[in-house]
Amino acid sequence: MTPIQRIRDDPGKVREMLAARDFDAPLERILELDKVVRELKARKETLQAERNKASRGGPPSEAVKARMREVGDQVRTIDGELATAESELDERLLWIPNEIHPKVPRGKDEHDNVVVRQDKPKTLGFEPKPHWEFGERLGILDIQRGTKLSGSRFYALRGAGAALQRALITWMIDLKIAEGFTEIYPPSVTKRETLLGSAHLPHFDENLYRDEDDDVWLVPTAEPQLVGLHRDEILDLATLPRRYVAFTPCYRREHMSAGRDVRGIKRVHWFDKVEMVVHCLPEDSPKWLDRMTELAVEVVEKLELPVRVTERCTGDLGFTALRGFDVDAWGPAANEWLEVSSASNCGSFQAERSNIRFRREAGGKAEHVHILNASGVALPRLMIAILENYQHEDGSLEIPKAVRPYLGGRDCVRVGEFSL
Repeated sequence: MTPIQRIRDDPGKVREMLAARDFDAPLERILELDKVVRELKARKETLQAERNKASRGGPPSEAVKARMREVGDQVRTIDGELATAESELDERLLWIPNEIHPKVPRGKDEHDNVVVRQDKPKTLGFEPKPHWEFGERLGILDIQRGTKLSGSRFYALRGAGAALQRALITWMIDLKIAEGFTEIYPPSVTKRETLLGSAHLPHFDENLYRDEDDDVWLVPTAEPQLVGLHRDEILDLATLPRRYVAFTPCYRREHMSAGRDVRGIKRVHWFDKVEMVVHCLPEDSPKWLDRMTELAVEVVEKLELPVRVTERCTGDLGFTALRGFDVDAWGPAANEWLEVSSASNCGSFQAERSNIRFRREAGGKAEHVHILNASGVALPRLMIAILENYQHEDGSLEIPKAVRPYLGGRDCVRVGEFSL
């Protein structure tokens, strides 16, 4: 159901949804504009009916001709007012988030998320070094030169660090391909229409990097590209579900609080990520949310890292999600759980905005697919978890067994191999 349908059917329910999300949307203005649009359309229809009746009444008198000229002028005026009102209404409706699944727990922010699973944090038997200190001493992480090249919140990987990240990306994509996903290698720039369809515009606009000369955006994730693949298409029922996996660099102009996570690579403006997106039948989306969460957990488990899974509460749900889960890996030096994946069932929300549909039978009514997304997973925090869980007291780094075949059998990075 589209936002305007939801608002017309039950504006009170939409108000409750906005309050639960703690999201400020122009609902009252939308209601005003919708009333104006309806009234203008009714006036136009009345005038058109009058004109049609006059055209069927034989040769018009001078009085009728004068009235028809007056009617024509009024219709043109209404058309202008209607175009303005509809344009503003369409723009304002883009700020209405998705509805909330009744199973989603109530809460204000991430602190109210419900823990579904939490492994016992790993202890190393010695005081672990923070990833930035450990990685730089080993010579595989270079934050100083990354900052010199591109500014704050950027970094460079070097030698086995770069190779490890590349290996993780390839390995994670292979895991998804084995599960029936099709790999896509999409452009790292995208268009306004694509971001509107995935609902990254307009509300996420301040976090996006844009090239104003060419009117394109750097992708914040592969999600808009994998959603937009089928924009304005009717998919063959036999091809559903469509399962896609993609690796892209991701660019986000995040506005961090002063002093928060200022060291290391936890919060950066550019990072690599493997993303999953599924287009499926509406009745299948709940099970796909569970499965995509499991696929994100699988990555962390196979790397033998402690896992935590939380269900996001209403205040931390995100603009597009009906329901969602986060997957975290433990960082012993950071002494915290690090979010590496966020899985979301967006229902028909993005499909409605992107006009992606299917038919259950030939000639039948076209329905919107349901679309889900999940990180499979994001690299910086996964790299942090590996650096902090697999470090040895002598300063070397053990390579997780799962990715050793992707590194030519390398089992560790020794001190001095990649001195800065």
